[in-house]
Amino acid sequence: MEAYLDNSATTRAYDEVASLVAKIMTEEYGNPSSVHHMGMVSGERLAQARETIAATLKVEPQEILFTSGGTESDNLALIGVAKANKWRGKHIITTAIEHPAILETTSALEKEGFEITYLPVDETGVVQLEDLKAALREDTILVSMMFVNNEIGSVQKIQEAGELIKAYNSDIYFHVDAVQGYGKFVIRPKSMKIDLLSVSGHKIHGPKGIGFLYIKKGTKINPICYGGGQQKGMRSGTENVPGIAGLALAAKMCYENFEDKQSKLYELKEYLINSLNERLSDIKVNGPACREGAPHIVSVSIKGLAAETVLNMLSSKNIYVSAGSACTSNNPHISDTLQAIGLEKDLLESTIRISMSFMTTKEEIDYFLDTLCSQVENMRKFYRH
Repeated sequence: MEAYLDNSATTRAYDEVASLVAKIMTEEYGNPSSVHHMGMVSGERLAQARETIAATLKVEPQEILFTSGGTESDNLALIGVAKANKWRGKHIITTAIEHPAILETTSALEKEGFEITYLPVDETGVVQLEDLKAALREDTILVSMMFVNNEIGSVQKIQEAGELIKAYNSDIYFHVDAVQGYGKFVIRPKSMKIDLLSVSGHKIHGPKGIGFLYIKKGTKINPICYGGGQQKGMRSGTENVPGIAGLALAAKMCYENFEDKQSKLYELKEYLINSLNERLSDIKVNGPACREGAPHIVSVSIKGLAAETVLNMLSSKNIYVSAGSACTSNNPHISDTLQAIGLEKDLLESTIRISMSFMTTKEEIDYFLDTLCSQVENMRKFYRH
């Protein structure tokens, strides 16, 4: 048997998405900038995709900008807004538990003279609104906050944060990295006071190498990619029509019967957490309580064992989980998120992440539990960390 439980790293594409991508690559392969019939067919695919995605957010189609994924969307949001608004101020606020796509970008902006405030989080990984309020200044131009943390599944108070920011100064832009939140929660940028929202296709059963950035109409933002002027000059380069169409279909499918899908994920998560606590000693489940966090992410520290040892054992049994974020696991370092929530030092390198998707089955969870629980005590004797 196989159990794929690394869905926060990437998901398997829906069969319908894979078929659509293949069809467009082999039958509808015209360049959407071309004026002939095949080009117009591709152009229509782009228009349809914008409408489909916009409908999931209740925004306007022209507010959807296609990118290569979450990292590019984050980079464009931060760099584009920073450079377009630096005449107003050079202060940006983010959090201590953001994805490297944000933290590396803010680090680069610091070198260009921008001042970054990194908000702390509590032991569950949630930013306190009082800290956000205290950090706002007259020269603040942007606040960037992730919807769902990719390592421990904490969910930020996005609507309350958006309202607080706009009440302080309506000209401050609010960016939300929703790579782990889109498709798992209903998101309404307009009512949540979100100006920019980043999404990645391969986290929602879509293709890799595609994503989008929601940009509220009227947002002052500079492009970071120049060329042929596609997408109204905001992101030059021939559009990835197969990827875009696949992304739109995946988004549509994720939000069909959404409440049932979300409920199923929470039930699996609850079952997983309860089983781990019942069957294993000396473990710690990190992050918020089950229903207060995201429905698909469980972070657990197994005292006495290095995460790498556990991962290798599980992988040998065709069970796939992660040691924190896959985006950094091939460049190992102590997790910023786990340090930020104050995890005990002896657990920092003993933490694994189990992440599910709408395709995950109880049988996969049981196989994972049976394998892990049958091996941990023996492993502690021979591989104690």
